[in-house]
Amino acid sequence: MRDFLRSRRARIGPAEAGLGPDAAGRRRVPGLRREEVARLAGISVDYYVRLERGRNPKVSASVLEAVARALRLDEAERARLFALARPRPGSARRRPVPPQRVRPGLLRLLGSLTDTPAMIMGHRLDVLAANPLAKALYTDFDALPHRDRNLARFLFLDPAARQLIADWDTAARGTVAALRLYAGRHPHDSRLTELVGELSVHDEDFRQWWADHDVFAYTHGTKRYRHPLVGEPALEYESLTLPDDPDQALYLYTAEPGSPSAHALRLLGSWSEPELTAGGGHAPHGAATAQRLQP
Repeated sequence: MRDFLRSRRARIGPAEAGLGPDAAGRRRVPGLRREEVARLAGISVDYYVRLERGRNPKVSASVLEAVARALRLDEAERARLFALARPRPGSARRRPVPPQRVRPGLLRLLGSLTDTPAMIMGHRLDVLAANPLAKALYTDFDALPHRDRNLARFLFLDPAARQLIADWDTAARGTVAALRLYAGRHPHDSRLTELVGELSVHDEDFRQWWADHDVFAYTHGTKRYRHPLVGEPALEYESLTLPDDPDQALYLYTAEPGSPSAHALRLLGSWSEPELTAGGGHAPHGAATAQRLQP
């Protein structure tokens, strides 16, 4: 809580917060002071200090909303604030995060999507399943060891990712922020701790961005690629959260009809179609079917 609220205070100057020219001047730290946040939120300084230090176990929703408005938090940051201030019952106990499995019906749905890359992602951005077109776009996750079937590991530890993702910095920062948002819901996920530790040791960018405490929810957007086979498509993604498992989402990638990106997708689709084997049969590109991933 302390680090998160400090990082949010540091982003906003007194003029931006509407405190007037009298609030400007020499400051030891960037952004707003604690007393200024308290004034903007309409609470006492002592109360805000205790909140920032995590010493208000029964803080009301109205106070959290007031602090969120004072710090101009977006929806993902607001969710992070509430998760830190009001952890879910039992979240303080260290217990394993239950395994995730993709339902057979969802696997069949994924296999039926032949003209658009599609993946199902779960805890910690683990890639639970991917159709052939998604494997052709990114990598054959099914061919990797289970622990490596993770989008964050791919982005930060696979050298090919920096060549593939045209706006790698933006995509990678968003991935770190998405892991931060997940950490608020599952603060004692030992596999997340392992992942963050591994990426922090091996990548300076990850280590710095993790310390920023930014949070981000993948819902929709655009990603640009530099694919070695089909050029530089710009694909729009949509993330659809599954109602029976809020930590499992279907990601779909599409292109504007008639655009060069749509043509690139068609080329990628033809490349990922089953190829004839030496014996006359057909062998699919990558793994034959989407596989389950045990966390």
